[in-house]
Amino acid sequence: MTLKFLQLVPVLCLGLIAAFAVNSSAAEPAAKPTVALAAPKWSADYSVAAREAQAEQKMLLVHFYSPSQAGAIAANESRWFADARAIAKLDHFKLVHVSTDAKIDINGQPTTLLGHPAFASLASGAGIAVVDFAHKSASYYGSTVSILPFAGGKYYHFQPERVSVLLDLPAGTLTQRSMVYAVRVHPEAPASTFCESCPMLEQEAQAQSQLQADILKQGHHNWDSRFQRISAQLTGYSSPTEVVAESWPNQDMMDSCVDCVASWRQSPGHWSAVSGRHRLFGYDIRRGRNGIWYGTGIFAN
Repeated sequence: MTLKFLQLVPVLCLGLIAAFAVNSSAAEPAAKPTVALAAPKWSADYSVAAREAQAEQKMLLVHFYSPSQAGAIAANESRWFADARAIAKLDHFKLVHVSTDAKIDINGQPTTLLGHPAFASLASGAGIAVVDFAHKSASYYGSTVSILPFAGGKYYHFQPERVSVLLDLPAGTLTQRSMVYAVRVHPEAPASTFCESCPMLEQEAQAQSQLQADILKQGHHNWDSRFQRISAQLTGYSSPTEVVAESWPNQDMMDSCVDCVASWRQSPGHWSAVSGRHRLFGYDIRRGRNGIWYGTGIFAN
């Protein structure tokens, strides 16, 4: 991939196997009983699943399948949550699968569910969406906060084993969680998101991404004032660090998120920030009217 123009505020702070001798004459401890976890339960009624998610304050994971793939639904879903750790995390989710041509009643009118604006990022294709019914006080409550299209792009490619990554994403908007997802699925497992997500840093990353999208220019605009504002709110932390990147024009959101991370990988300075361990982080991405997405990551130690 041709390296696109990138900018980085200099990083000021960057962030066994034990063997035990066993006495053969000693009695071996009793083996812990194996607890079999029940297979995930899927609903086939979106309206019912959404009401239950609301009532129980859970996330709603929606699997939109193509009618031609109806016979493979169970096999595909079992691959996504094949290990006990993933199944255990599903306690915070309601699961529902519906056909891409399924309709629901909206104000007395039968409406194709996938055609609703809430799922526009799937571009009417098969895939997975997560709707947040868990955080009632958040601005994104009741909104789609994650998507995984089955159709891949130039940089983004769906892989079944990555569905479980959605279960661990921090709370946030669709664009914030998509950027975190793109960082976490990078083959080198950069460490910048494996710490505490900070709402203040997320808001700052959102604002800077939006500014770049508005003026159609990548950069650390107003960094000095932003640096001072962030530092004043992070008593006990070191100086914040920021990275920015832009996608190629006319890509969809998921492709652009993965593209930005791939671009950072090509710059040692950027990658030291994105791959480094921090105490706090915030990511976001926004699209300009030129069809280019502008991503921002901000970290503190």
